[in-house]
Amino acid sequence: MTATVDGRAQDIKDIVCEILEIESDEVTETSLFKEDHGADSLRAIEIVAALERRYAIVIEQTEFPRMVNLRGVCDVVVEAAGR
Repeated sequence: MTATVDGRAQDIKDIVCEILEIESDEVTETSLFKEDHGADSLRAIEIVAALERRYAIVIEQTEFPRMVNLRGVCDVVVEAAGR
């Protein structure tokens, strides 16, 4: 990973933690937002909206099923941003 992607991953993690109201050390790349952190669909929409604003991207609804954990969210954001 490049430094830019690493920095983006930390930024994405910060956004997710703020919206889910959890501490950074509670989230891993593969912990599931819904099952492990109690996220509901409203929180998921908030995450998407925050990421779209932060990175000036559009995340297609077809990508939502991939966005169940931090790794999936990072992958979707990187792809939507065209790297």
